[in-house]
Amino acid sequence: MQVFVTGATGLIGSAVVAELVSHDHTVLGLARSDASAQALASAGAESIRGDLADLDALRAGAASADGVIHLAFANDFSSPEALANAVAQESVALATLGEALVDSDRPLVTCSGTPAVPGRASIESDPVPTEGPVGGRGRSVMAVLDLASRGVRSSAVRLPRTVHNQGNGGFAGLLTKIARQSGVSGYAADGSQRWPAVHALDAALLFRLALEQAPAGTSWHAVDDEGDAVRDIAAVIGRRLGLPVESVPPETYGPLGAIFAADQPSSSARTREALGWQPTHPHLLEDLENIEP
Repeated sequence: MQVFVTGATGLIGSAVVAELVSHDHTVLGLARSDASAQALASAGAESIRGDLADLDALRAGAASADGVIHLAFANDFSSPEALANAVAQESVALATLGEALVDSDRPLVTCSGTPAVPGRASIESDPVPTEGPVGGRGRSVMAVLDLASRGVRSSAVRLPRTVHNQGNGGFAGLLTKIARQSGVSGYAADGSQRWPAVHALDAALLFRLALEQAPAGTSWHAVDDEGDAVRDIAAVIGRRLGLPVESVPPETYGPLGAIFAADQPSSSARTREALGWQPTHPHLLEDLENIEP
C-alpha cells in the first residue's frame, strides 16, 4: 500500500514510517524542509514538500496514496491563542484530506487524545471532548469519523498523554522541559492524577494495524500504561535531573494547566482484543530512566 503520512519525521511519525516500510508498504511523507526530506529518504520513504497549511500538497499526497495517516500538529502550547491557531490549522488540513478520499473506500487514520472519564478509565466507546482547550481537535476527529458515511474508511487512534521513546515525548517530556527551565520537577495539584502512556514504537504498530484492518468510523486506544501518578513521573524526572520534586500551580503549564491537573486513566482492552495489538516496549517509568541529566 502507498501511504501518505503527515508529521512523518516527528517522534511518532518516524516510528510509523519505519513500521510501514518494514511491512512492505511504501511511504510518501509530508516534508517541511530539506532536513525532513533527507530524514525520510534515509528511512526508505519518498517526500512531498509542504506543511499543514499547504492544502495543495495535502490534496496531492492524498490523491496519490492508497491510504493516509495524519500525525502532524503544530504543538504550540505557548498561549491559548497559539493553541487555538494550531487546532484550527489541523481542522482545515483534516477536512482537506478527507475530501480528497471521499467515495474511494481508502483508509484515513487520524489521531486524537484519550478522553477523561470521572471515576474510571476511559474506553474506546467514550466520546472525545469537544469543548475546552483542545475541544476543536475532538470536533475535527468526529468529522473524520463521520466520513465513514461518505465512502472513507476513516478511523482514529487515540494517543495517551505521553507517547515516549528514550525518555522523550508527550506530557512527560513537557514536564522534563519545564523542570530543566525552572529548577523544580513539578506536578499539578497533589500529583495523584493518573496519565496513560505508550512507547512510540508500540503506537506505530497500532497505526499500521488501524490502516490495514480498522472498520470505517472506529476509534482505538494506543494505551500501554493505563495510568501512572504524575507525582511518580515527576519523581523519576527529578531524580534523573537532580532537582527537587514539588507541587506547582496548574498555571505553570499555561493553557494545558487544567488538563495537567486532571485524572485521566485509560484502557485499551477492546483495541487489544479486536486488532490483536500487544505492546512490547518499555513502560513510561522505565523509559524515563533514559533522561540525560
